Amino acid sequence: MTQFDKDDIEKLGLVKFDILGLRTLSIIKKTIEDIKNIKGDIVNLETISMTDENVFKLMQNKLTTGVFQLESPGMKRYMGQLKPDCFDDIVALVALYRPGPLGTNMVDDFIENKHGKKIVYEHPHLEPILSGTYGLILYQEQVMEIAKTLANYTLGEADILRRAMGKKKKKEMETQRKKFIDGAKINKIDFNIAESIFSKMEKFAGYGFNKSHSVAYAYISYQTAFLKTYYPSIFLASALSSDMDNTDKILSLTDSSSEHGIKIIQPSINNSEYSFVSLSDTEIIFGLGAIKGVGYNAAEHIIQERSKMVIIKIFSIFVRGVSHPYH
Repeated sequence: MTQFDKDDIEKLGLVKFDILGLRTLSIIKKTIEDIKNIKGDIVNLETISMTDENVFKLMQNKLTTGVFQLESPGMKRYMGQLKPDCFDDIVALVALYRPGPLGTNMVDDFIENKHGKKIVYEHPHLEPILSGTYGLILYQEQVMEIAKTLANYTLGEADILRRAMGKKKKKEMETQRKKFIDGAKINKIDFNIAESIFSKMEKFAGYGFNKSHSVAYAYISYQTAFLKTYYPSIFLASALSSDMDNTDKILSLTDSSSEHGIKIIQPSINNSEYSFVSLSDTEIIFGLGAIKGVGYNAAEHIIQERSKMVIIKIFSIFVRGVSHPYH
């Protein structure tokens, strides 16, 4: 590991990794463990169907609170308009829902094109490259493939083009424009068409997203949507437990629970655990840890003290038991 500047180490031939920590992965892990303990079901997310109609119906109906990358009001609105029905649609939405594309008409164009607007390709070779994104240049990998297919770039040269577009270096872009048009000429592509295609590549590359990054995020989105579709009570209990210090998130997730016909049972010194717990397909009991002012140690002490009693009926006796360590 090093703390040198990323551009400097790239010139030295070293590889830069961005390592992210995602709370969602902990939610997925806990949900799968609880499904096994509560239901006895073994869920392997590596083998689930990626074309499950019920999962896409959850997205189309905008019931995605708690679903990775798909829970913001804006994203829900676009899902309601797009009606995603395949994994590629989720990948595209993750790439589109960023400041750059949202500042243009790209999202609206993507939705309109999916739902039947006639798509015109400037050259037949563009169709197999852009059909998956309904005629739009959305990913950096598409820019590279266009350069390779239409202008005979090697993959290494195409990567240089991708980086030049991302950094918007004027001198380098002039060089790349000439190289692209010259390469297209060899393939008998009209100058005006080549010029137009390069200009579109240059424009969209400013907002272009790395597809492999988007696929990785969309994969987690689909997995969490799957868990919420088939095990909503257990999934939401895990999601609630992961954000117990965030009142706004608790309110949002409890609202989502009601959308799925799940009741949040009020906290109980007799029955609540530190975390939220799924009692059944229709009930989740509130976690002691989500009560303001009740920390982990206090909650665990309550649980220990009540274990000494069959059931807490006389509150004053219970208070004497739990208050002693704090005097």
